Amino acid sequence: MIGILGASGAVGRHATAALAADGPLRLGARRTEALRNHARTDDEVRAVDATDPGSLAAFCAGCSVVLNCAGPSYALKETVALAALAAGADYVDVLGDDPVHEALTATGPVPAGRSAVLSAGTVPGLSRLAHRLLTESAAGDRTRPTRLVAHAGGLEHATGTVAADILLSLRVGGAGGEPYGHPLAAWRQGRRVPRALRIEESAEVPYFPAPVARQPLLTAEIERAARVEGLDDAEWYNVFPGSQVRALFSALPTLPADTPEQRAELIDRIVRAGATDLAGAEPYYRLVLTLSGAERWRTLVVRTDDSYRLTAAVAVQAVRALAAGGIAPGVHFAGEVLDPAPTIAALERGGAGEFLVHEGAAEPGGHGGFEDGEL
Repeated sequence: MIGILGASGAVGRHATAALAADGPLRLGARRTEALRNHARTDDEVRAVDATDPGSLAAFCAGCSVVLNCAGPSYALKETVALAALAAGADYVDVLGDDPVHEALTATGPVPAGRSAVLSAGTVPGLSRLAHRLLTESAAGDRTRPTRLVAHAGGLEHATGTVAADILLSLRVGGAGGEPYGHPLAAWRQGRRVPRALRIEESAEVPYFPAPVARQPLLTAEIERAARVEGLDDAEWYNVFPGSQVRALFSALPTLPADTPEQRAELIDRIVRAGATDLAGAEPYYRLVLTLSGAERWRTLVVRTDDSYRLTAAVAVQAVRALAAGGIAPGVHFAGEVLDPAPTIAALERGGAGEFLVHEGAAEPGGHGGFEDGEL
């Protein structure tokens, strides 16, 4: 039995469809009306409140794995993971970054034979797999890669959960005092440097079809990766193309966000601004990573029209890896335990996204030209 929490949401609906052939499903959400419209006859539909311990325990009981597609991540933290593990299930979370990992490891080893796989989405998750794939491709180079630059974002609808996490990423009313990474920071010469970068309101970024706002954010994932891979420099940018969203983000530092009511109003404004930007436009999402060294650079471009489907597809690969015995017991980040090449190939075969690699010889002051090639 695979339990999908948040099955009625933007990610959960895609995960439900993708896992339909993998066995019986238990679909959980606060409101079950939407679930009943696409549940199969042998699926269970359960009303569940992730903030209610009894409701959550009942949902997890009898599951072999619980996939958490609910959010926002900063509100749930390790709650669902602990309930799933206590019920004897493995656990996959499309978010659940460092605070969840730290909380789970602080409580001691997970139950014998059980696994928790965190950050099994697009960002974080696929972003790390893409970095590892580029690193593997560079294994035969005479000089090692030393610099990573990444951009992620697009023009698509924002759910309330995504809007809440965007607020946290900008440190506007950050819940619990825990920032979602470090805004404006960069990895320089092997360490985090605060305020090394600046926000750009209108930037031309390769592989994005129109000018975008760039918000630098040194995420926990990219900082871990920079340390593991021995990078000298790393930069991460969240990308926001829409004019309404860009205007709102420019004003956010001056807007009140001290109370839950004020934060709820800002979340609603982000959702409405995204809907306005998307009206009449074609949705798109890009994840672009460039890994470079003294002699060569490589860029992996991920293109999709639905990042929620892409996130669900990564989580499904984690669920299947657990079922196949491909992940050891313990607490893991998906980007570190999934095999990059086969995972990305499976995502492309399933139609979740298109993956392209560009590469060429490094030149002073920039990459120069590039060679085009499909992965």
